Amino acid sequence: MKNPSIPKGTRDFSSIEMNRRNYLIQIIRNKFELFGYYPIETPSFENISTLIGKYGQEGDTLMFRLLHSGNFLKKGISDFLMKNKETKVDIFKKLLTEYISNKALRYDLTVPFVRYVVMHRNEIFFPFKRYQIQPVWRADKPQRGRFREFYQCDADFIGIESLSLWSEIELIKLCDEIFTKLNFPIIIHINHRDILGGLVEISGIKNNLWKDFTISLDKWNKMGKNIVKKEMLRKGISSESFEKIAFFFDMKENFYKKIESLTFALKNSKKGKKGIKDLSFIFRKIKNISLKNTKLEWNISLARGMNYYTGTIFEIFPKYNKESSHLNSIGGGGRYDQLSSFFGMKNFSGVGVSLGLDRIYLSMIKENLFHNISSSPSKILFINFGDEEVLYAYNMINFLRKKGISTQLYPNAVKINKQFRYANDNNIPFTISIGKNEIEKNKIRVKNIKKRVEIEYDNINDFFHQLSKDSF
Repeated sequence: MKNPSIPKGTRDFSSIEMNRRNYLIQIIRNKFELFGYYPIETPSFENISTLIGKYGQEGDTLMFRLLHSGNFLKKGISDFLMKNKETKVDIFKKLLTEYISNKALRYDLTVPFVRYVVMHRNEIFFPFKRYQIQPVWRADKPQRGRFREFYQCDADFIGIESLSLWSEIELIKLCDEIFTKLNFPIIIHINHRDILGGLVEISGIKNNLWKDFTISLDKWNKMGKNIVKKEMLRKGISSESFEKIAFFFDMKENFYKKIESLTFALKNSKKGKKGIKDLSFIFRKIKNISLKNTKLEWNISLARGMNYYTGTIFEIFPKYNKESSHLNSIGGGGRYDQLSSFFGMKNFSGVGVSLGLDRIYLSMIKENLFHNISSSPSKILFINFGDEEVLYAYNMINFLRKKGISTQLYPNAVKINKQFRYANDNNIPFTISIGKNEIEKNKIRVKNIKKRVEIEYDNINDFFHQLSKDSF
């Protein structure tokens, strides 16, 4: 019989991994709510019309399309064939469009969120702050840190009127709070799509090549100038246009030197000047708001290839291991003021951040940042001496659980060493033994598994107070 397996790009998670992931999710959720975001959820799959065309050409090709819809599909095909008399090829194409490829697993959480807002706009109080922590799917080539199924943790702010730049500042502060709590320093790279638009204007790149330009430029830090240039030339961007602006993408000067250079270069670009004004506002205000564990850095080559960004864009990297930080983005986001128009609603303004739970997890493992996180939710194991002893001990089990302490009872009255080994293997720090001797003496015996020390207590309250004192 063939051994079972799972699809490439997916993973099983052990109990230890899940405890750590749940720890991350709890901190992220708590901070989202601290900043006033409300939870929602959307379906795992959406109509293909909701998703297609929102992520650029690459995104469309990486979408997981659903190719089967059970009995509904079979009935739909039968009805369709009865009504249509075209050639087999034409019928196949229509079937593919109408019955087979009309749904897909969600590619991100932003587009489904905007679809949700448009559908439920009469039930929502604007401006609306929401968060979502759910899986997404991409048919990408699996490699370290890149999976086909992974979790995103999104916080977005959307309004009927244009949102001020304080929304971006709040998101930067939110990320600082989250990663400070995780003891995980970060760098946020920020840029503005209007600045890129201004550079395109002065370079002479044609408007119809804007999407190709941003998709290629977004690879600058990962692949370097020469590879990006070759890709742009292949897409129809001239060498002359490229060289007019390439200097700006490699600028290493501080923010104020960059502002000086860009202000002069974009003096005749209305779009470019707006981008510079917006970024200047954010940097000036951030200077007066303390960031605890975060560095904000202007990266002019940051483009984020998604079709829907219209203003500020940012990407988050670990501050550790600077040499590889550009390869290990752990989150990103930006402003999207036109995304709702895809769904027939204009004038919605949105800005949000998306954190990659799996990338954060791997980075924290690498930096050994989970060493203080318990690998087991259970704190106490009651040793099973038999039905009579368990019944005597059960009031104590109930007492500890009511106090919020995770407590287990070993299911069978097997050899004591086997029960102790179970506690040790599952990282349960304490065992409580109440056999006939303990019942007669009205005592309880507590063993610290790690220290291999046993202490006798008069009652469960004494042990609980000791636990509270030690804050275990």
